[in-house]
Amino acid sequence: MTDTELDMPIIDMATPMPGFPAHRQFVLVELNDDGLLYAFTSIQDPSLRFLVAPPEPFFPDYAPEIENEVLAALNTKDPDRLLLLVVITAGQEETTANLLAPIVVDRDSRRAMQVVLNGSNMPVRAVMRKTY
Repeated sequence: MTDTELDMPIIDMATPMPGFPAHRQFVLVELNDDGLLYAFTSIQDPSLRFLVAPPEPFFPDYAPEIENEVLAALNTKDPDRLLLLVVITAGQEETTANLLAPIVVDRDSRRAMQVVLNGSNMPVRAVMRKTY
């Protein structure tokens, strides 16, 4: 499905993001030409946006294990088709990423969910530094 106003693929949340139960559909709006920064924007309320980024350029060793329950909720069996996005908090002194609760998107079905990596030692506020 595509949002006709924005002409972008709609991402359906398999489960709502914590604290935002009414927001089930989002689009991913590219904010720079490098593909490093996006706005995960609610269709229901475009003023609700989360700054997100793929973790690889900033955290090359970040490879959380995605549980089978998440794969089932996203209707996928292929973890290689998943896109991981970390939620960014931009600050004046430093910018941080939430590595504990990434947004996981199935590239084929465009279903997503924010996953809390229980039992991991991933930080909620990891300082971001471009590694290349």
